[in-house]
Amino acid sequence: MQDALLPRVQAAFQRTFDLDPRSITLDTEPVDIPRWDSFGRATLALSLEHEFNIRFEYDEVMALENVREIVRVVRGKLREQPQDVGVGLAG
Repeated sequence: MQDALLPRVQAAFQRTFDLDPRSITLDTEPVDIPRWDSFGRATLALSLEHEFNIRFEYDEVMALENVREIVRVVRGKLREQPQDVGVGLAG
């Protein structure tokens, strides 16, 4: 089963590493992408922040060790965001 966040994570990988997004799976890890080094991790984190309108803490960036973990961390960040609550005005 494909995770619903995966296509957007793939888009961040495409922007960061200039890869075919279809080559990124939940099992992808740094050994699979030569440019996914410490600088690549920081660049990827920025791309993910832009894609999902979130901000990572340092320890969260360090936890981005594979795509499955990225999806887990992003999902957690999205759950932390306040939900838009529509307030109706009586007229």
